[in-house]
Amino acid sequence: MTIRERIDASAMSPYQWLIIGLCTLLNALDGFDVLAMAFTANRVSADFALNGAQLGVLLSSGLLGMAAGSLLLAPFADVIGRRPMTILATALAAAGMFLSATAHSAVELGAWRFLTGLGVGGILACTNVIASEYSSRRGRGMSVAIYTAGYGVGATLGGMAAVGLQASFGWRSVFVFGGTATAVVCLLLVALLPESVDFLLSRRPVRALERLNRISQRIGQPASTELPAGTGAAAGSRASVRSQVATLFSARHRRVTVLVWAAFFTTMFGFYFVNSWTPKLLVTAGMTESQGVVGGLMLTLGGTFGSLLFGALATKWSARSVLLRFTVLAAVAMVVFISTASFMALAFAAGVVVGMLINGCIAGLYTISPASYEAPIRSTGVGWALGVGRLGAIIAPLATGALLDASWTPVQLYLGVGAVLLVAAAAVWLLGPARPAAPAGAGESAQASTAGPEPVRH
Repeated sequence: MTIRERIDASAMSPYQWLIIGLCTLLNALDGFDVLAMAFTANRVSADFALNGAQLGVLLSSGLLGMAAGSLLLAPFADVIGRRPMTILATALAAAGMFLSATAHSAVELGAWRFLTGLGVGGILACTNVIASEYSSRRGRGMSVAIYTAGYGVGATLGGMAAVGLQASFGWRSVFVFGGTATAVVCLLLVALLPESVDFLLSRRPVRALERLNRISQRIGQPASTELPAGTGAAAGSRASVRSQVATLFSARHRRVTVLVWAAFFTTMFGFYFVNSWTPKLLVTAGMTESQGVVGGLMLTLGGTFGSLLFGALATKWSARSVLLRFTVLAAVAMVVFISTASFMALAFAAGVVVGMLINGCIAGLYTISPASYEAPIRSTGVGWALGVGRLGAIIAPLATGALLDASWTPVQLYLGVGAVLLVAAAAVWLLGPARPAAPAGAGESAQASTAGPEPVRH
């Protein structure tokens, strides 16, 4: 058996859980970054005398950076390695946070927010893949669910830290704190994060066998005397960023790429719609302002447990089938949620369910997307999917505002986004359970090593 096959078949070791923990910590940086800017928005607006439109551009600059990071940096992870790219992206995020604290104008702050987002986008594209690749086949759904839950933890703790810090030291202290935390995590990565097993098997960089055996020792697996036969087909090809991206649109990958992009775009659209607009739309539907805020918190509360629920169910059934059901149920729950706005207790309960399901959908996409691509292009495939998803996240609030101006009611908006989520369900269903093919000419062992984490099955 190859080390890839042994990881798939064996129970998770403490070292593997350490890697999942590092990835979860990095995902928490995303949550902190988003809410840190949201909580400092009022003081930043006052300092720089911003109007609403200018603040909107500032708030969007981080999301634009995340999209750019996923699209531009992820392909490098398939060329130079997941580990160095993760460390570099984390360093970029730390630099962006520190520089944000020095900004003297909205233009400067927007530029540094974009840089921070660039790093975070690169981080997410790499850590999603690493968390999946270092998980066993049986534990993959739960491992990625824990990784996904890091976003909510980072958002909650980051929001609490932001409130306390800016009350005592001003808004700049929030970014100093974020930069310091990110820099500390970057040092942890240098000391503890290994290279992706699948990258070492498929690309075969210098001392690949030695590095694989060191990883094998740490996870309690026997050493190998030679690299598996057949994997050299992928390793022997010259890799470039341009060729990585072009491969996503080759005849063999085009269909998968389109479906994965459609699933990410529509799911992120729904996720950011409910998280951005729910408090205001609940007020429009008849609740008081404080009740609308509580309704939004119900979504966050449900989201905290949603990804873990997905992981628990994915240990019993295939991740794809669980994701398919979560997506359909999320569409239905959103309609129920807004339709019960006049019955506060029922609406709040429905809000918890919506938060659980939509966060579970994100966990599901993070689980199945790495399995949709073989190892040599996996970070590129996942990174571009995340980038397209971020575009959905950016468009959702803008489209909702435009439709509100066009006199759409909250019920119509939630019905419309429910229909968008059904498109995501269709894309997941059309993806099918098939394993991606191994590179042409590679033998059976090459397929085992480059296919990486086994895709979900019904």
